[in-house]
Amino acid sequence: MKLLAFETATEACSVALYLDGEVRERFELAPRRHAELALPWADALLAEAGVARAQLDAIAVGRGPGAFTGVRLAIALAQGIALALDRPVVPVSTLEVLAAGAPADGPARILAAIDARMGEVYAAAFARADDGSLRPLDAERVQPPDRVVLPQGHDVDLSHEGHDGDWQGVGTGCAAAGGLLAQRLQPALARVDPAALPHAADLARLAAAAFARGGALPPERVEPAYLRDNVALTLAEQQALRAAK
Repeated sequence: MKLLAFETATEACSVALYLDGEVRERFELAPRRHAELALPWADALLAEAGVARAQLDAIAVGRGPGAFTGVRLAIALAQGIALALDRPVVPVSTLEVLAAGAPADGPARILAAIDARMGEVYAAAFARADDGSLRPLDAERVQPPDRVVLPQGHDVDLSHEGHDGDWQGVGTGCAAAGGLLAQRLQPALARVDPAALPHAADLARLAAAAFARGGALPPERVEPAYLRDNVALTLAEQQALRAAK
C-alpha cells in the first residue's frame, strides 16, 4: 500500500508518504505558506523513497474542518493528483487526524478541538480502541467554546459530570477564548494539549486503514467539511457576529 497524504487545514502544513506501514512526513508550522510547501514536499518525499507517482495506490486528504483556504488547498491537491493518476482519494476528518495524535498513554476518550476564529471552535469526540483505531462519539460541529459538551448515551455516560479525568483534550480549540473550553470541562480532562495540531503522518495511517475498509472515493466525489454555512463572511458580517456573542 502506497499512499500520499496532505493535511493543510490549520496553520500547520504537513505531507506524508505511507509505504506498506512505514510513514515519512514533512511538517512545519507555516501560516500562509501551505501552497508554497505542500507539493514540493510531496515530490521530495517520493524522490527520497524512490517511488514514482504512478506507483501510488491512493491519495489521502484531511477534508477539514479548518481554515477555508487550507481545506480548499488540500482538496485541490488531492483531487488534481488523483485525477491525473486515475487513483481514488481517501478523505479523513481533520478532527479525527488531530485525535489520532493524542498521547496513547492518556485516556482513551479524546475531545479534539480546533480554533475556528470568530469566537467559535470546531469540535468532535472520539474513543480509542485497544488496537489504536478511533470511534466517533458525536458529530463534528462548530460552536462557541462555552457550549461544547462531552457526549452522552454511549457505552457509559460520557458527560463530564461524575467522570473526573477520563478524557483528554487536544487542539487549539482548547486555548480559544482564553482557554474557556478547557476550563469548563476541566473536571473531566486528565490532560490537555492546546498546542496540538494535525499531522499528515496520522492522516496517512488512518487513510490506509480506511482504504482497506473500502473508504476510498472517486476524486470528484470528495467534499470539504467547512461546517459553517457561510465560509466567506464580509467584514461587516464578521463584526456583527462578534458583537452578538
